[in-house]
Amino acid sequence: MVAAPISAEQIAIVKATVPVLKEHGETITTVFYKNLIDENPGLRNVFSKTSQETLRQPRALANAVLTYATYIDDLGKLAGAVERIAHKHVSLQVTPEQYDVVGQYLIQAIGQVLGDAATPPIVDAWIAAYGALAAVFIGREGQMYKANAADGWTGWRKFRVARRVPESSTITSFYLTPSDGVPLPSYLPGQYLSLQIKVPQLGYLQSRQYSLSDAPREGAPYYRISVKRDEGGPEGPGLPGIISNLLHSEYQVGSEVELSHPQGEFTVNPTDPAKESVPAVLISVGVGATPLMSILKSLVPSGKGEAAASGAPTPVPVRRPVSWIHSSRSSAAQPFRDEVKQICRDNDNVSAHVFLRTLGPDDRHGEDYHFGDVRLDLARLDSERDLHLSDARTEYYICGPEAFMIDIRRILVGFGVSKDRIHLELFATGDVADE
Repeated sequence: MVAAPISAEQIAIVKATVPVLKEHGETITTVFYKNLIDENPGLRNVFSKTSQETLRQPRALANAVLTYATYIDDLGKLAGAVERIAHKHVSLQVTPEQYDVVGQYLIQAIGQVLGDAATPPIVDAWIAAYGALAAVFIGREGQMYKANAADGWTGWRKFRVARRVPESSTITSFYLTPSDGVPLPSYLPGQYLSLQIKVPQLGYLQSRQYSLSDAPREGAPYYRISVKRDEGGPEGPGLPGIISNLLHSEYQVGSEVELSHPQGEFTVNPTDPAKESVPAVLISVGVGATPLMSILKSLVPSGKGEAAASGAPTPVPVRRPVSWIHSSRSSAAQPFRDEVKQICRDNDNVSAHVFLRTLGPDDRHGEDYHFGDVRLDLARLDSERDLHLSDARTEYYICGPEAFMIDIRRILVGFGVSKDRIHLELFATGDVADE
């Protein structure tokens, strides 16, 4: 599907369709995904079955299309979303050819849902608009693929499970080594991997993104991801996690998976001299601690642990005050508990503030937790010592369920923190909604 350059008249037409998209957008994208996957079954290997069944993927696409139509004449406002989505596409190995297929079925769905209201000028305008957006993504993703190729890594690569380490009652770390033995490229703290396995009960491949939970070390022989066994329920997508449950139950030491090159824009450069003495506040709940654990470990000098010993010397990070703020259901569910304690003991610039919703008989105040029988509440923390609110340079990194992240951001903005210093990560499909 080749689109001509979009004209000013077509931009006006696309913007005029915003009310229609608000009303029918999710119906259009649901029809789009059904037709696309039914008629191109090979794409089942690309799209998350869980996100389809929960309608999160159609909803996310509908919101993305609506946002694009709204800002089609001011694309600078979409730069952050484009970067986030492009990283996700590259992690899934999306190709330029697939954009043509997607465009064909999206335009078809618009016509199918809107009927006679989808006049030739509206269809032509949306063909041009889609072509313009696809060109932006293809160009940016091409740059990322080129950078990955310079690392000697293209496409999916086979890895073996070298070690499994329980981190909590529901989270296990998987240490993954390349089957080809070729040294691994480094990555930025906070980035993720796409992991791909075949799901026997489905008969096709599925991919999921998992944050790297260790600090990058030059020459390290493995990547570490920490995966929560998702049993479903009101705090998750509602359905049990297909891949997470398979990894926990079936993938033992020696099992093989496929990974794509590390990606993601939720990152920190630990050696950036401009960040010397700039406070970093890391806020997470549950398994949201995984990317923040990578960031935390990268912000302190290498210790005596396995990650440091396994690789070549790693550049020393600039010294920054760091606050680790975390909430878990219980001490049994709290990931990286001992690792965080050791980091705090070894580094006087790091402090931990742990909230536990349910206390156990052996939990010790000040040692295992700092706030008990309560959800994470920033108002209970010291505004200067813990949150560094008076320092206009302080950066905040937040990870957890979307509603949690938006709520924490709202509170921080209410404290006077500018949004550009608040960084959110999202595990699931789509982008982070704004309040």
